[in-house]
Amino acid sequence: MKYGRIDYEKLRGFCIRALEGYGFEREESVQIAEVLLDADLSGIESHGVQRFIRYHREITEGLVHVKSSGEIVKETPVSATIEGNNGMGQLLGIRAMKLAVEKARKTGVGMVALRNSNHYGIAGYYTRMAAREGFLGLCMTNTEAILVPTFGRQPMLGTNPIAFSMPASPVPFTFDAATTVVPRGKLEVYAKRDGKIPEGWALDENGLPCTDAQRVLGNIIGKIGGGILPLGGMGERTSGYKGYGFAMLCEICTAILAEGTTSNYIYKTPGASGICQFFMAVDYGIFGEREKMEKALSAYLQEIRDSEKAEGHRRIYIHGEKEFEARERVLREGVPVNEKTYRELREIASYTGTEEFLPKFEAQPGKQ
Repeated sequence: MKYGRIDYEKLRGFCIRALEGYGFEREESVQIAEVLLDADLSGIESHGVQRFIRYHREITEGLVHVKSSGEIVKETPVSATIEGNNGMGQLLGIRAMKLAVEKARKTGVGMVALRNSNHYGIAGYYTRMAAREGFLGLCMTNTEAILVPTFGRQPMLGTNPIAFSMPASPVPFTFDAATTVVPRGKLEVYAKRDGKIPEGWALDENGLPCTDAQRVLGNIIGKIGGGILPLGGMGERTSGYKGYGFAMLCEICTAILAEGTTSNYIYKTPGASGICQFFMAVDYGIFGEREKMEKALSAYLQEIRDSEKAEGHRRIYIHGEKEFEARERVLREGVPVNEKTYRELREIASYTGTEEFLPKFEAQPGKQ
């Protein structure tokens, strides 16, 4: 599979123009593009522009309602529930976290449950929003059923990522991970390459290990059975039940608290995905001295970095560091895009009438 690199600002400009082509307002398009490309800047190909084709299909098929906006249906000083009305996930997510931060400023804690949303990109984007404002950030989303519970063969939960951020020096601590071994987007990336995935990632329709990315994706799309294993893997020997449990925590905080749709019913109602999300911001100053806590966290993270390394390794990374460092590289060298994703961008450009804004693609062999 050949990759090329595209200048970040040029790719961003194209994405904004294309989103406007679907009917989003300029500022809305800027916000969506920022979340989308934040994944590429962070080195997370699975959730970057390679996902644009998904949004294209969901918009054109009526799952995403371009002109819909969320409405608050229940509110207290520390909480709110938003009915998303099938709007664009990124726009709803940004609104929800801003509301959580606003409440945290006033009360110390802000929590927002969101129902009838759509895919919103990487969860860590929203927790870092809170961290930039000086708060703890927590965010979760459920997704289409893709996780096979321990001892099962039918997917019943989503990849259900959980993200958390807290300000620290030199970079904020940010943990963002699916509760499955890998997210669906990674299967999509491997399917675009040679189609083979490592053992221990997924099961076929019979509940048996499978290394064929396209087969697993096809089974998920066709609701045939099988799917991705929970974090920890198959069975109990490597603690797969823990990943299954974490996915359940996410399901409860999203679908159940929002009185929305659990993963096994997502995409089963015509014209709606039913995805649910949860956002929380916490002013950690309610527990003590903010500056003292930040210094303590920063010092502890540095002690971890400086601790003894395993043989053959020179560095211990803190969660969020690789992504932070990837930004400088991507801004300098360009966004890595594989040729299949570029063909999808051409399809999007053709549909939205933005061919003149799509940057040229110069293929280079191998993963960049």
